[in-house]
Amino acid sequence: MTLRLAIFDCDGTLVDSQHAIVESMETAFLAVALTPPERMQCLSVVGLSLPHAVARLVPDGAEEVREEICARYKQRFQQLRSTGGLQEPLYPGVAALLDRLDAEGWLLAIATGKSERGLKLLLQHHGMSARFVSLQTADRNPSKPHPAMIEAALSEAGVDPANAVMIGDTSFDMLMARAAGVQGLGVAWGYHQVDELIAAGAERVAMDTAELARHIGLP
Repeated sequence: MTLRLAIFDCDGTLVDSQHAIVESMETAFLAVALTPPERMQCLSVVGLSLPHAVARLVPDGAEEVREEICARYKQRFQQLRSTGGLQEPLYPGVAALLDRLDAEGWLLAIATGKSERGLKLLLQHHGMSARFVSLQTADRNPSKPHPAMIEAALSEAGVDPANAVMIGDTSFDMLMARAAGVQGLGVAWGYHQVDELIAAGAERVAMDTAELARHIGLP
């Protein structure tokens, strides 16, 4: 039996974490006396590792300022989690889609800009800790769109690139998929526009999880 692997991005693909991301970034910028970026600016860098995201938001900032923003962002995000203010709900249909993939014998993995700690806490919260055979995070790999996360997931799952698909909501995911030689499927419910996904190499873009299931090839 041929092994097949579905690799999912997390923020903007599996869960909607935009409110916590935007609030944490606003808090971090205010802490260093900078004007916070607009909401869409924040969402445009979701998927990158935090240092790379901040570098895009503050291209002319001193390195120590960027480091302080990263530290303040992490601090605020952790505060939201510890006080019950962190909202990262699953998108509609995601849980059922994962069930269907599992029933059809697909292996599942995640490639995300989150930290390993943050991802594991998220999966534990949603009761999905045992779902995935590989968890690739920004603190263990080069930032997207470098192909390292996909390559590591393929290696851990024992799956060839031809039998894998990368599913994500940003151009970084699609560029990563192209660099790793796997099929890239975009989702339209996340943080980048459909035309951005297509320009970055998405073979198809799904408007909802039912359409995504068809693109993946589920019966």
